Amino acid sequence: MRIGHVRERHAPAGAPWRLAISAEREGPWLDADVVRRRLAVADPRRAHNSMLFRQPLSTTDELIGRGLRLAALGELVDGFGAAGGVPDDDDDAVLDEADLVFGAPVLRPPAFRDFYVFERHVASMWERRGQAIPEAWYRLPIFYFSNTSEIRGPRDPVWAPRGSVELDFELEVGAVVDTPLFDTPAGRAEEGIGGYFVLADWSARDLQRDEGAVRLGPAKGKDFATSIGPWIVTPDELASARAAGATGPDLVMTATVTTADGPAVEVARGTWASAHYAFGQMLERASADVHVRPGEILGSGTVGGGSLLESREETLGRWLQPGDTVTLAIERVGELVTPIVERPSR
Repeated sequence: MRIGHVRERHAPAGAPWRLAISAEREGPWLDADVVRRRLAVADPRRAHNSMLFRQPLSTTDELIGRGLRLAALGELVDGFGAAGGVPDDDDDAVLDEADLVFGAPVLRPPAFRDFYVFERHVASMWERRGQAIPEAWYRLPIFYFSNTSEIRGPRDPVWAPRGSVELDFELEVGAVVDTPLFDTPAGRAEEGIGGYFVLADWSARDLQRDEGAVRLGPAKGKDFATSIGPWIVTPDELASARAAGATGPDLVMTATVTTADGPAVEVARGTWASAHYAFGQMLERASADVHVRPGEILGSGTVGGGSLLESREETLGRWLQPGDTVTLAIERVGELVTPIVERPSR
């Protein structure tokens, strides 16, 4: 199942996001609240038996905040099909994807932990310092807390922060937790993930370099923007791509930059399955002695080769600049497109 926030392309400014669901990767999108109301009218017992049907559905944040898990939305998809629902342009429950704008699939996450789990990327960072990967990295899933006030959605613009001329992306897998966790072992912790999405960890390399020199951060080199989307894909959709014992599904991850005056250039390619740690292991570490709250998000860290810091000289030959469009894609999950623009005048 796919879960997203949508509004009509020509909706009035400030129009609220609507919660949309799709049973299949290429299937039609349904307005979740229209389906909810229809099923509740058809069988009033639903509102008595299921909290899903008692209140309007507006966003994933609201749903998770009520104590529901994202998988609960599957009841709407199943009910729509069982009631004879089929894609029909005249059905107000069915949305025309060509007329939709997608927003960040989690609007206000309470926290964002970004991990560092792809060995190839970690090795390339330490090689630049003339050092080997620290032994502790092989024992502990390492993370830092990043900013949640600057979450961007699909096609929301990003710009280099003040004082930076070295704007870069980092291609990551994102995940949202939709049930409380505390001191949870890895095997159980992974069950706490409601779904996955593409995550762009934007980086100002020159600011990051200054912060790294004093061994604190990252801070201003990272906190100006994080893009997530285009929607959430529930774990069951990806299970068939994951071998027994693997840290993640064997899905290709790519990054492409389209310049204002040239063709698209693939600047990164890797696989989710190359991660050294699984999301369950990340969450075991995250929940050690603390409460991980529903709605919090995680990033996997950069897939090997998944940044211009690693691939710039062989591919684009420069850092990102206004007029570029960055497309980050994960097989079966989706494509996250971001235009790079000039820093707005305040």
